[in-house]
Amino acid sequence: MESQRGTMIEQSFDCYSAGFQESLDELPDCFTITDPYISGNPIVYASRGFLEMFGYSKYEVIGRNGRIFQGPKTNRRSVLEVREAIREERDIQISLLNYRKDGTPFWMLFHMCPVFDEKDGRVIHFLGVQVPILRRPKPSGTGLNLCQNGAGCRESVLRCYRREVHSMSVERALSLASGSGLDFTGVDVDGPCDASDLEKRKSTAVIDNILTVLVHDGESTGRLVHGKRRSQPGTGQLGASLNISLGRIKQSFVLTDANLPDMPIVFASDNFLKLTGFSRNELLGYNCRSFSGTDTDSSSRFRIKECIQNEQPCTLRMLNYRKDGTSFWLHISPVRNASGKVAYFVAVEGEDNSETKENQSLRQRGVVAAVKVAVRGLSMSVRTC
Repeated sequence: MESQRGTMIEQSFDCYSAGFQESLDELPDCFTITDPYISGNPIVYASRGFLEMFGYSKYEVIGRNGRIFQGPKTNRRSVLEVREAIREERDIQISLLNYRKDGTPFWMLFHMCPVFDEKDGRVIHFLGVQVPILRRPKPSGTGLNLCQNGAGCRESVLRCYRREVHSMSVERALSLASGSGLDFTGVDVDGPCDASDLEKRKSTAVIDNILTVLVHDGESTGRLVHGKRRSQPGTGQLGASLNISLGRIKQSFVLTDANLPDMPIVFASDNFLKLTGFSRNELLGYNCRSFSGTDTDSSSRFRIKECIQNEQPCTLRMLNYRKDGTSFWLHISPVRNASGKVAYFVAVEGEDNSETKENQSLRQRGVVAAVKVAVRGLSMSVRTC
């Protein structure tokens, strides 16, 4: 499973050109890119500036969630605000107390921005830019450090640095500040620590630079992306938050949208892809008929259609085909949202014949229950926010 996850991370940028990552490497700023369509929304790219600031190697960061940079004094409410922005697929700028690999804390302005596919409007990545927040030292200290709360923190001692920070890379800014007494020690971890307008403008400029690279590359490959959703709603693509929630269910299943013509597949779990041999691009947007073949019983198809029309669960041993030609069966059940309306149908793949019927039934019910929790939990939070 880990090898498959690693492959998915490597394929995260398949929609871009071969030299895409080299273009990102030329950007001197501190940022990461995550993929919400991989379980856990892991980091799939980390800039050199980011690695230098946090003290990690590339291999220690890729595939990990941003939680690894949080620590005991990281504000939980701020973390929840970031999660809410992911759920709503929107930008956010927020001050966060993060920790370097050696355990030293420092304050930074975190600016996250979704990247949308122009064709279908879905989020394909999240950009995360980190800008260190510069503050005056504590009265008892000497020199400068990263985020000391207190009056006069934007006075003249920082003006000469901020003028350069606006137009330089993060590592260059840190180097300049380090030469004048700026360090990571003595940080007021209790906060709050507000970023200045200049630091906010700096993060926005970095986001714009990264988007420029993405858009330019998309124009050359034919897959256009934008920082704002361009397509109309109702395209049947799942939101990033629901994708992340469904990705945590480590079972083999697909989800179809009950409210779209022909009920296309809108989610396929990692296990389903592994056990059937199909890629995600071969499934998303297609009906489950893709798995049937010449020997598939037509009466089984009729029973499934009848169950779907009546919004009833449907369990039967139906001959379907993996990509290699071997057969499997499906358990189909409706999934209602918080208002009680059928929003999706979940189809759970059967395991090998060595699994007992009792275990199969328990596993199927468990998957259906987990999917319902994910869908209802999201729709309830949307209704109450």
